[in-house]
Amino acid sequence: MARKSEYGNDSITMLKGADRVRKRPGVIFGSDDLEGCIHSFFEILSNSIDEAREGHGKQIIITRFKDGSLQVEDFGRGIPLDFNPKENRYNWELVYCELYAGAKYDNNSLGDYEYSLGLNGLGACATQYSSEYFEVTVFRDKTKYELSFRKGEVVGELRKEPYRFKRTGTIQRWKPDSEVFTDTVIPFDRLQDIVKKQSVVNGGIEFVLRDEVLGTEESYLCPDGISGYAQELAQMKNFTEVYHFEGEGKGRDAEDRPVYKCKAEVAFCFNNEINALQYFHNSSYLEHGGSPDRAVKNAFLNAIDKEIKARDKYKANESKIKFEDIEDSLILITSTFSTFTSYENQTKKAINNKFVQDFMTDLIKRNLEVWFIENKQQGDKVVDQVLINKRSRENAEKTRINIKKQLTGKVDINNRIKKFVDCRSKDVNRRELYIVEGDSALGSVKLGRDADFQGIMPVRGKILNCLKADYATIFKSEIITDLIKVLGCGVEISNKHSKDMSAFNIDQLRWNKIIVCTDADVDGFQIRTLILAMIYRLCPTLIEKGFVYIAESPLFEITAKKKGKGAEEQTLFAFNEKEKTDILAKFDDKYQINIQRSKGLGENEPEMMWETTMNPKTRRLIKVCPEEAKKTAEIFELLLGDNLAGRKQHIEQDGHLYLDMLDVG
Repeated sequence: MARKSEYGNDSITMLKGADRVRKRPGVIFGSDDLEGCIHSFFEILSNSIDEAREGHGKQIIITRFKDGSLQVEDFGRGIPLDFNPKENRYNWELVYCELYAGAKYDNNSLGDYEYSLGLNGLGACATQYSSEYFEVTVFRDKTKYELSFRKGEVVGELRKEPYRFKRTGTIQRWKPDSEVFTDTVIPFDRLQDIVKKQSVVNGGIEFVLRDEVLGTEESYLCPDGISGYAQELAQMKNFTEVYHFEGEGKGRDAEDRPVYKCKAEVAFCFNNEINALQYFHNSSYLEHGGSPDRAVKNAFLNAIDKEIKARDKYKANESKIKFEDIEDSLILITSTFSTFTSYENQTKKAINNKFVQDFMTDLIKRNLEVWFIENKQQGDKVVDQVLINKRSRENAEKTRINIKKQLTGKVDINNRIKKFVDCRSKDVNRRELYIVEGDSALGSVKLGRDADFQGIMPVRGKILNCLKADYATIFKSEIITDLIKVLGCGVEISNKHSKDMSAFNIDQLRWNKIIVCTDADVDGFQIRTLILAMIYRLCPTLIEKGFVYIAESPLFEITAKKKGKGAEEQTLFAFNEKEKTDILAKFDDKYQINIQRSKGLGENEPEMMWETTMNPKTRRLIKVCPEEAKKTAEIFELLLGDNLAGRKQHIEQDGHLYLDMLDVG
């Protein structure tokens, strides 16, 4: 289809109605994947939470049905759906069919909601627009109201009938539309996590989570709020008691902005094994923090640095602590509410209120000062632990810098890397590195390769198990450091002290393909696995980006010669039993057949190595391309880690599938 030749006045179009959300869900929900779908659920839940927190109803019931639909039922005042004389329209149109229409724009002026999670008047309408179907039932004014939508369009009219019972509230059931979201099945554990967090910061509200798929019902009610949650996260391993404080104030973000109210509560403790920072604002979980996060970092860093100096704990010329040294041992939950909120965007994962930040910073500083005075013994433990964390971090950074010096820079292939054989080409897009086992394989592969673009790195002896060894041990191994030098890209040391300062640089990789080439026997399989484990632990991006391959070696060498004098002999290779059977089926009894198990790489003729393992036109390479890093890590850990019981169970259950490998060699 040809593109329009001109960009003119008729090129500008406008999305209308449901298309404003259905065609661009990421604008409202942050994405069109599972996370966006989850956020649409939270938009409906948050409206019921706002009602309950204002004192209208003490219970919210969430249900997941077998067809993937969701339902939120509250016992609030019921959403007004009838005619609105002020707007000269029905309220159901405003709530469910108009973006930026709602009852929460006057929260700072004694409106219907003081501290509301809803804010922009987008959630109910956007979720309705993005649903396959959306059903609403409202009880208010002694009337039962019902309304139905399909794919963003209303079905029929608003239905009303008298209702003689006293109950009020809203029931909303909808099914996220697969035409809008790429994934519409919300895992039950994600619903549990959302409901759990909401029960923590909305003490006194009972959340009931029902699942029709699992046939379960769970109740969440946290009367101890964030203090109880902090203790729960600590798992009784905290070395200070949970400390809780709160405060309330008024202020503005700038001179030309309105004054608004803010209240905050904070709970924290220190723990040697577990750390967590979680921020909530108007009960929304702030995944990215924003103002509360900046306040916490500022206040805790200032207060604890002051206490270290007061105790004269810094060594001469020692640098100051960083917040990460505190964070390593801190469990902290904050819950703030404000009558005016500046969210980063509709997904409400961070706030930018300047006054909230200033108010919280001052509140935390004052209370930490009191805490250190009243809890001197626990305060001493905190100071000592933070300094331990700091000095451990600095030692780790020094180790990382030393490793970086060892593993980066130009490689002198003649002097620095033993037995490494480079290729002539300098074009990284052509260069291939064959990692082989031992000197004998080196000789055979060297003779069989194309020296223009194929280099060879022999592994001498059995490589270290990088899943079990610590970094200090790993980088004492000459085999490993030499191999990393040959790769040229450095390492990704995945720990919390160096995650932002890795020596790894994919642009420095010297090869287009990294090919692990080992014998097709038990020892060869083990060496191959150890090499892959090393790459996975130190350079996982190489696997994720598809640079790592396994060279598949033939299991059988089959020669076929027609009986009689002068007949030519054919040599064929089979990579598995099926291929062997297929090859043999091609020859009748007029041929003399000889089948031989393939030798180790070191015993192969150069011509065979080239044809079966190194020639890009005839070789077989298996790309190491894990679907997910977690699954790969679990497999490596099972085969090479310390889980002896798990490995034993794996052998008992699945070992028979690999018995044929024991006969190879």
